Amino acid sequence: MHPPPRKDFISLTLTDPYNRMYTNGKHRRQSCWRRWKQLSRLQRSLVLFLFALLLIFGLLSFPTFRHQWKGLSDAESWLGDVELKPRLSSVKSAVPMAGPHLGPDLNPNLSGPKGPNFPPVLEKKPSKKKTFSIKRGPPNLQKGGTISVVGERREKEVLLEVEREDEDKEKKLVSWRGAMIEADQATEPPPSAGDREAAAPGPANGAENAPLTATDVAVHRLEEVRAAFRHAWKGYKDYAWGHDELKPISKSFGEWFGLGLTLIDSLDTMWILNLKEEFEEAKQWVNEELSFDKNVDVNLFETTIRVLGGLLSTYHLTKDQLFLDKAKDLGSRLMPAFKTPSKIPFSDVNIGKGTAHPPRWTSDSTLAEVTSIQLEFRELSRLTNNPIYQDAVNEVMNLVHKLPGKQDGLVPMFINTNTGQFTHKGVYTLGARADSYYEYLLKQWIQGGKVEDELLEDYLQAIDGVKKHLVKQTGPNKWTFVGELSHNRFNPKMDHLVCFLPGTLALGVHYGLPGDHMDLAKELMETCHQMYTQMETGLSPEIAHFSLQPGDARDIIVKPADRHNLLRPETVESLFYMYRFTNDSKYRDWGWEILQNFNKYTKVSDGGYTSINNVCDRVNPAPRDKMESFFLGETLKYFYLLFSDNMDLLSLDRYIFNTEAHPLPIWSPTPK
Repeated sequence: MHPPPRKDFISLTLTDPYNRMYTNGKHRRQSCWRRWKQLSRLQRSLVLFLFALLLIFGLLSFPTFRHQWKGLSDAESWLGDVELKPRLSSVKSAVPMAGPHLGPDLNPNLSGPKGPNFPPVLEKKPSKKKTFSIKRGPPNLQKGGTISVVGERREKEVLLEVEREDEDKEKKLVSWRGAMIEADQATEPPPSAGDREAAAPGPANGAENAPLTATDVAVHRLEEVRAAFRHAWKGYKDYAWGHDELKPISKSFGEWFGLGLTLIDSLDTMWILNLKEEFEEAKQWVNEELSFDKNVDVNLFETTIRVLGGLLSTYHLTKDQLFLDKAKDLGSRLMPAFKTPSKIPFSDVNIGKGTAHPPRWTSDSTLAEVTSIQLEFRELSRLTNNPIYQDAVNEVMNLVHKLPGKQDGLVPMFINTNTGQFTHKGVYTLGARADSYYEYLLKQWIQGGKVEDELLEDYLQAIDGVKKHLVKQTGPNKWTFVGELSHNRFNPKMDHLVCFLPGTLALGVHYGLPGDHMDLAKELMETCHQMYTQMETGLSPEIAHFSLQPGDARDIIVKPADRHNLLRPETVESLFYMYRFTNDSKYRDWGWEILQNFNKYTKVSDGGYTSINNVCDRVNPAPRDKMESFFLGETLKYFYLLFSDNMDLLSLDRYIFNTEAHPLPIWSPTPK
């Protein structure tokens, strides 16, 4: 075989008359390629491998190198420049410097040879000098403007300002069906009570790390309740003023009776919390806008406990005749409900037309509704010296007292307005439709001066029936709960509404009833607390089912349809009573945890709080877009009373609370 022909190249340099040169450089450019081609395949592969290795190493080390270089330039170079000391001893002012942020307070001592020609020198840093973490400053300090070396106070202010800005930038908003809610209110796990208390402002004695006293903690918690009320009130005022309920997500309102339920339910709460400005604007609305002369059907029970009860309690607290006049007007308009063959009132009243009727689907009324209006109507008679109100509600209690169909003091849930007899017999519960019957037995007895023996007899018999038929313990942890009885079959189901019972039992013991009632109250209070702590959001479901099997993993089971939370007050109400009567601070701590979780998962950033659909999902608790009036009328009021050290604030020796948390005075002497 013949070798390939060899190609030779000649390099020529030509010069034209104008001294311009032409150089044949193609050979030079191609000579490098020729040398590369002359290498063996193994050699070329090795060179490429080494080049790729160096490239990968460079890419991996670049971020670290850049970070170190930036840290050096920002920290050492910049701080070093700030510490440059001019050698002019006559200069007393700080040295103007430019840089990304303020350096530490150096208080430079000017020393060294004098004269303008001496360059500045670095002073040796003190050995105990602290190093400063490098943070990017605000934009106005990143543009290289001139700043002066300032003292330690100014430095701390700037660093604090920078940190605040970084924190603000990190806050995120989560959209809850149209409302923007801060992420730390919707997704993060709730801080413990100890963490929140540690964040409270300490005593003003100059000691930065001084431990908080019990009084400091109580004051801080009271202020948190006031802040929560203001936030709820802001939403109501902005989007639902004068209407029944706020829809905080959609920034609108819901109407039930058109009587301003939230506003009237909140009147005495504002007075108790000393929110006088909010109270005065609400009072103005009552004076100028509230009218009961309207063609509207209202529920007798709900209107009595919320509106009539709210007006009566506000009158007692303020002594303002306006509220009593409104209560008289409303009370007289509700009386047509009692015009039935049996004297058991209808559920609905048209307060404009003066007519009443049962629900469209039945002639029954629920037992709780007809037996939980007595405190309010009795008090209205006492204030007006008109017995018709008290006579009407007392007649209902007398009829129920004599009725057959009870089981060891437990009563069915329904009563017929025509016959005056129990219906749907055999079903017994302390939950919805029956709960406040038991509550009002005791409270009427206390309100009337403890002389109405039939009321006390019915109450004591009912509690014995509860202990005999409804009280059970869970299998795993032996938590005590109150279930339901349906035709002699036990159902381990307990409504959150039943958590009123610990407080009611404790109130009875305070007035001389058997001491074992307090033992049951403490056990039930623990279970109601667990209904909160066992949920992912730290908020209780509306209904809980309990396991009776010792080998089960969980004591509490929550069905999907029962996972909602309506901002209910019953657990906080009982915590208030338990703390008042035992002085055990754990009940305050439990309440504090609940308040924090309300703020965490139900607070809407633009104002108001919302019920949620799923207490088992802390990421998406699924807001329902509704703030019940009782959140302001009851829940926040009981929080405030729980955290208050003033035991004379609505003393339980002088006031009795209706089932909507409106305080009414205990009669003394007892009226005949």
